[in-house]
Amino acid sequence: MLPGWGRNGRAVQISRILGTRTAWTTMGDGEFFCPGCGGDRNYQRLTGRRRFTLLGVPVLPRGDTGPVVECAACGRHYGADVLDHPTTTRFSAMLRDAVHTVALAVLAAGGACSRTSLETAATAVRSAGFDDCTEDQLGALVEALAADTGRIFGEPCGAGLAIELHEALDPLAPHLAATGRESILLQGARIALADGPYTPAERDVLATVGAALTICADDVTRLLAAARTPS
Repeated sequence: MLPGWGRNGRAVQISRILGTRTAWTTMGDGEFFCPGCGGDRNYQRLTGRRRFTLLGVPVLPRGDTGPVVECAACGRHYGADVLDHPTTTRFSAMLRDAVHTVALAVLAAGGACSRTSLETAATAVRSAGFDDCTEDQLGALVEALAADTGRIFGEPCGAGLAIELHEALDPLAPHLAATGRESILLQGARIALADGPYTPAERDVLATVGAALTICADDVTRLLAAARTPS
């Protein structure tokens, strides 16, 4: 037997003669969160056509492949579903808007906004990314929303407010760990408790927040009770 023509040698020789090659075509580009890099990166969305090669020359079509997402930084390929994950910038904006919406909903449910409630809410909203949020701004927003919708302060969570909460929280919930979802609920609970025990309307709003964050009812009850216990 000639050198290099054992079982492994034959495989190597064949692979040098026959193979496959993919010709990629760019279908679009943008920015995404790259799991490999661990941060926001540019990407190209690619679709490909595979061909058999003979001595490195494409000869016969083998079908289409893709689409795939290629990271411009690390060059790795991912399935198109990787684009469902928000970028870091988008995620931060979603979280900021969610906390802001929850704060307004709890304040509206609590009735006349006390200064302590407004201070607690403003602190939560600033921590979420609205650096210039003030107590007066939140109070004016709650009053404006009530005037615009005809909503009465302190009433249970109506359909309109429930829709607003779900619109802000539903897209965010799948991308948060359990502790992150619970943290948003607890922030709302602390706003409600800032001026005294929960009112029925505040509990109703917080239950809606928990449902939108996919927290089960028993865990919502447990978390609301825990928020009442001084640490």
